[in-house]
Amino acid sequence: MQLFYAGGGEVNRHASNARSPAGPFRDRDDGEAAGGTSYFAFISYSHADRRWADWLHRALETYRVPRRLVGQRTPAGTIPRRLIPIFRDREELASATDLARTVNAAIAQSANLIVICSPSSATSRWVDDEVSAFKRLGRGERIFCLIVDGEPHASDLSGRSAEECLAPALRFAADADGARGSERVDPIAADVRPQGDGKTNAKLKLVAGLLDVGFDMLKQRELQRRNRRLAMITAAALLAMVVTTALTVVAMVARNAAEVARQAAERRQKQAEELVGFMLGDLNDKLAQVSRLDIMEAVDDKAMAYFRAQPTADVTDAALTQRAKALEKIGVVRQEQGHLAAAMESFAAAAELAGTLADAAPLDARRQIAYSRSLAFVGMTHWSLGELDGAQASFESAQRVLQRARPEEENRRELLFQLTLVDNNIGHALEARGKIDQAEVQYRSMLTHCEQLVAGGDAKPRWRSQLGSAHNNLGQVALLRGDLLTAVAEYAADKAIETALVGHDPKNNSQRANAMRVRAIYGRTLALTGAVDEGISELRAAVGISAQLLEVDPNQAEFQEYAALYSSQLSRLLRLSGDLRGAAALNARSLEVFAALTRQDPANSVWNREFAEARTEQAVQSLLGGQREAALQHVRAALKILDAQLAEHPDDHGTLLDSATARLALADAADDTALARQSRDAVIRTLRTSAGAGGDPRMLALQVAALLGSDRRDEAKPLLRQLWASGYRDAELTALLLREHVDYPVNVEFRQRLQAELANETQGSGQM
Repeated sequence: MQLFYAGGGEVNRHASNARSPAGPFRDRDDGEAAGGTSYFAFISYSHADRRWADWLHRALETYRVPRRLVGQRTPAGTIPRRLIPIFRDREELASATDLARTVNAAIAQSANLIVICSPSSATSRWVDDEVSAFKRLGRGERIFCLIVDGEPHASDLSGRSAEECLAPALRFAADADGARGSERVDPIAADVRPQGDGKTNAKLKLVAGLLDVGFDMLKQRELQRRNRRLAMITAAALLAMVVTTALTVVAMVARNAAEVARQAAERRQKQAEELVGFMLGDLNDKLAQVSRLDIMEAVDDKAMAYFRAQPTADVTDAALTQRAKALEKIGVVRQEQGHLAAAMESFAAAAELAGTLADAAPLDARRQIAYSRSLAFVGMTHWSLGELDGAQASFESAQRVLQRARPEEENRRELLFQLTLVDNNIGHALEARGKIDQAEVQYRSMLTHCEQLVAGGDAKPRWRSQLGSAHNNLGQVALLRGDLLTAVAEYAADKAIETALVGHDPKNNSQRANAMRVRAIYGRTLALTGAVDEGISELRAAVGISAQLLEVDPNQAEFQEYAALYSSQLSRLLRLSGDLRGAAALNARSLEVFAALTRQDPANSVWNREFAEARTEQAVQSLLGGQREAALQHVRAALKILDAQLAEHPDDHGTLLDSATARLALADAADDTALARQSRDAVIRTLRTSAGAGGDPRMLALQVAALLGSDRRDEAKPLLRQLWASGYRDAELTALLLREHVDYPVNVEFRQRLQAELANETQGSGQM
């Protein structure tokens, strides 16, 4: 049997394994679809839900039917051994004619229809047409739903129509001729949402329905398979824990014995530490490969308990050094999983041990570097938790540790590299407080240290990448001051460095992530100058890289975050360029990812702020679609997050930008004139008085929008002159000025200088 894989009317015309839907199908050993149909199932989905469609395709393709069921006859047909081959589509159909000719033919030859249900698919004409076409064939009982987002029948509830996940053809019964009636129906559905069945059970429910067998039977079989597959890994973890515990006990007893026994105890303790190292290294890697984060966390928790039980006195320095490194690794794993409180515990314990070692040997540069690194990890965790005071204090402590170090020549450049990291972190902490001048001092110190690092021909890739980051930071300072040309030049310098490094090591995912970030930043900045097409191109590249990274490691929270963030930012540019459909698909994906991330770690302030940014963009798009209530719902949810963060950190630049943008969206969506006026007044008041606003042209443009919306044109004029002088031509502002009949000509001199800069950047790229 074959699965026809279609997404909102999409067909891959170039698939090498494609067969004509109307042509004959010959089974080998996999059974036969019911009623003489060619395809086992047809998957219908909105393009915005492609990630779920990809997962479902893989889940069905790799599923093995229990051996004792194969060949049995059920009302659904003969049970096959495998649900393969699967036909996949990638391209959208160009017209309704293509749909009628190709997709309807495939639907007619499909025994089952699977609909991926979400707010996006509920409003998709393709999905609704596909369900209606299947019902007209008289196969309504063979329709199965997979709920991935939204709520069934939410359109029946006041103010919640935007959450509806069922297409109209699914919500209402059809008569014998396939015409849609008024009687509401509840289709058979599996639910992957956390509050529903979860992914594994949802998949099994779908398979059980498709094969017409009991869910419990498949569930029991799946548990047996899973237990066999993980038995050896679990046994290895348990064995390592047991042996570690036993060796620890032996080591503790041996320490109280005679001098002869002391050496044996040290040897056994070393073995115990090595076993812990195995648990945190190879075993953790294997557990990650099979997505057993639960066992991974149990292993890490056991290791943490072991370290807490160990004394720091009468232990060799080598053992303490190894212990500190292991604690750092536990912290990194927990941080990547989004468990910031647990990560802080690990990093703090590592810093305590590293500090003991550093104090004992103040002339040992390696120990000072290790201690500084641990303190930086603590600072970064404070940062992710939104604790700027704690972050800056930790970064400055790390800097003081390095400044007291007196390295030998072999350690000099490693110390310089650690100093660049500290310069970078302190600069970001100062920038978040609106202290731009002090931040620039740190960034220029970073640039100087980086240039010393890369001098000569033996510079390491991470040193060169850090040089790129220094340029990036100075680009940010230039942007905050309204110097767009310098910002573009600095970001281009970073992009050139990161792109060259990727070219030298294309399999280095960390380096690819660096290139992804700078391309997104560079693209956003180009768009501010009016180079929208170039900005879209760079952001598309960033989104593409994020998708590639997620294919390598789909559970990496950082990759998920960047994919969601850049999708939302690209969505904004597509909206401003008129591609509303593409914008909607991208932002829907962004919202889905951020919702999952913030559920995983509600305390992560960065994720919450970025989620608010995506919700504000969704509010603007909803308003353009005439969905005022949905727009208000999204923007109020965004402001709930941003107001709390702004109250705690009133000068944080990113929060100020996002908050002002959200308040203007609220003013546009509000049908209450007083509320709209209050929102615009709040934007003007906040941006005029905050230390974090400065000369950033984005802030000035938001003030202009608020002033024009309040009919205060005279106050907007000096800000517009400042924006014009800086070369700022963001499409949001130029569209507003056009509507308001405000003259805003192109700054020809700036445009010529920008084009020269872009030409130099293109020429430089061609030479590398």
